[in-house]
Amino acid sequence: MRIPRLGLTSRLVGWTRGAPARRPGTRSIHLAAGLVLLGYVTTHLLNHALGLVSLAAMEAGRVWFLAAWRTPAGAALLYGAFVTHPLLALWALYRRRHLRMAAWDALRLVLGLAIPLLLVEHVMGTRVAATWFGATDTYTRTVFALWVSRPSHGARQILLLVVAWLHGAMGLHYWLRFRRWYPRAAPWLFAVALLLPVLAILGFVTAGREVAALARDPAWVHAMQAATGPRDPTAAAALDRSRNLVLLVFLGLLAATLGARLVRRGLAHGRGAILLTYPGGRTVTVRPGLSVLEASRLAGIPHASVCGGRGRCSTCRVRVTVGLDRLPAMSPAERQVLRRVGAPDNVRLACQLRPTHDVGVAPLLPPDVKPAQSLPHADALSGREQDVTVLFADLRGFTRLAERKLPYDVVFLLNRYFESVGESITRAGGMPNQFTGDGVMALFGVNTSPEEGSRRALVAAGDIVRALATLSRSLAEELPAPLRIGIGIHTGPAVVGRMGYGETVYLTAVGDTVHVASRLQELTKEYTCLLVISEQVAARAGVDVSRYPRHELTVRNRTERLAVRVIDDDLAGVIPGRGGDSSPIAPLPLPRA
Repeated sequence: MRIPRLGLTSRLVGWTRGAPARRPGTRSIHLAAGLVLLGYVTTHLLNHALGLVSLAAMEAGRVWFLAAWRTPAGAALLYGAFVTHPLLALWALYRRRHLRMAAWDALRLVLGLAIPLLLVEHVMGTRVAATWFGATDTYTRTVFALWVSRPSHGARQILLLVVAWLHGAMGLHYWLRFRRWYPRAAPWLFAVALLLPVLAILGFVTAGREVAALARDPAWVHAMQAATGPRDPTAAAALDRSRNLVLLVFLGLLAATLGARLVRRGLAHGRGAILLTYPGGRTVTVRPGLSVLEASRLAGIPHASVCGGRGRCSTCRVRVTVGLDRLPAMSPAERQVLRRVGAPDNVRLACQLRPTHDVGVAPLLPPDVKPAQSLPHADALSGREQDVTVLFADLRGFTRLAERKLPYDVVFLLNRYFESVGESITRAGGMPNQFTGDGVMALFGVNTSPEEGSRRALVAAGDIVRALATLSRSLAEELPAPLRIGIGIHTGPAVVGRMGYGETVYLTAVGDTVHVASRLQELTKEYTCLLVISEQVAARAGVDVSRYPRHELTVRNRTERLAVRVIDDDLAGVIPGRGGDSSPIAPLPLPRA
């Protein structure tokens, strides 16, 4: 059963449809606060970008900006996020058992810690000054202060803009990259992430030049300052003291966080060490409280973790080989992630597992796993046994044909052939799995039933034959004879999972069923036919194959004999919905590879 993922809304709402939702954890609250702040920054940048039109356009846009963020509800939301987000960031920093992290994680952390230091003076000079002393923080006054009066502060404001936006965009990317739609939307989101700050900076520069031109007139400066409130030395001193106090509090909290980490580390040295054993007999001794993922990183052992150890992606999961009965219980969040990917009971998330006794673990995914492979698949990346239908197709006489052609022509012909066969397989709902030489392997029924897989494999066989005939006609002048193909199809149990190394990791199947399907494809040469299928395929597909020749044969590594049907040019009788079955076959969403 597929476990639905809880969205942010359902995590933050206490009750949904009469059932209690999971209470929001610190990560959910941290994320929600970050999204509020990112929304604030986005609207702020849009308002800045109006400076490309005129200073008056910026002031007009400010009316809508204030309507969103200076209402009681908007202010409460914004102030709460301003306080909550950095405090939870410090809490997350404290919870880290070590500071070894990926370069992007380190950059995001540094940018996040720099934002309060850069932001506090701007907030004091605008929002706080308006609230405490009634100053009118119009764009005209602000741009005058940053562009004319104190240009160095203007440069720091541009730096703040870049830092805050980059930090928010990186956080959004880390959150969204596990969504299925994100790879398609990523180029558009990247374009927005690049253009918005550029337009905002250009708008600020354009407005600055306009204000600088107006400021050449002392009367205009006097009128502007009178309209927005003259600079009060007492108020300025109070704002400076408040700014310094906020900076001291933040720096003090940061120092306290780092100090607490040192104290915790010293206390941990007084407790017994834990021995972690990895495949190949490699052992690592760690302090209690470290997660398995943290232990791997400290020991320099490559370990997959697309989400950076936040318990979201499941790519760090390990199979526990020793000490399963002595492990701490799973948290609800870890249990949900593992259920989502169909993991067995002896699999845990390395980023969440903090062993209290010696334990043996084996990482299940390669260290360089990609974000797309962290998405919840029904095929269980760690592998599972299931009934599938396997199709093998092989081009006949291609070796002799290739001997008489230039290498470029051989590659061109093979690519056209693979394109025709691959499209036929995917249209039928199958998964092109391997392209080796002039042969193709495809899987059917990985995400459906064995019966549906058998039906669709037969449909694919018919489409492959027709596609190859079309290709032969289009290349008639280049070919001495029409292209011929042999296809073998078998159904049965196989181990399905993602296998390979590095960039060549892909979903495939291994086992006796794959071996038999390959053998049936070879038999098409012996029987001089287009297609050989096992009777299990015909039975599961629900097609009548009694009119086709039947053979029983012994397949290597199998004790029992296998009954097969030999189909020559007349494939209509075995194609569901085209002679072998009265019910047409409906389109099926492509399986997730």
